[in-house]
Amino acid sequence: MPREVRRMRFTLYSTSACHLCEQAASMLQAWRDNGLGPEIEHIDIADDDELFERYGIRIPVLGRSDGKELGWPFDMKELGNFLAGEA
Repeated sequence: MPREVRRMRFTLYSTSACHLCEQAASMLQAWRDNGLGPEIEHIDIADDDELFERYGIRIPVLGRSDGKELGWPFDMKELGNFLAGEA
């Protein structure tokens, strides 16, 4: 993964009791377990009215500090490309 991408921040917008959010978090953890993924901040949208309005029907959504977002559904290849800054 390029050095500048490792400096990017990533945020997973999700909420509790969301099975799709759990799947996305597991995929991200698999990347981390292999030493390929960066730290991911997890934000529960239920704690913020603005985020709930923005992401309520779209979660899980992975945001990147450059403003790009990857919405569900995504697979491991799409996730890897997004983490690498290619999407």
